[in-house]
Amino acid sequence: MRRLGELEAEIMDRLWTWGHPATVREIVDDLNRTRPVAYTTVMTVADILHTKGMLRREKSGRAWLYDPICSRESYTAALMRDALGENPNPSGALVRLVEQMSPDEVAALRRALRAAGSRSER
Repeated sequence: MRRLGELEAEIMDRLWTWGHPATVREIVDDLNRTRPVAYTTVMTVADILHTKGMLRREKSGRAWLYDPICSRESYTAALMRDALGENPNPSGALVRLVEQMSPDEVAALRRALRAAGSRSER
């Protein structure tokens, strides 16, 4: 999975955070609180995200409502999986990653590994 561009990531972040479908107008209005961005630019990027399979859209009156197809966690996991798959030494990359993690992150990883292990034992 390809990493999102800056505006793509900002749009997805808002939709993931909000947890409900939104129109381009809602996204533009929120983005414009921190930086100017044109409606047509956001509309184009939302359409690109739809074409890439990141957003679903449904007509609501004259506007489209956009909603993420995958969760933030699923997107992040796919990026990490791709990065490991591209590395000729995935074990070494995992060791380096864990070395850079905080104790809380390591604890979360341990919990995730236990949870995944218990699911695979079923």
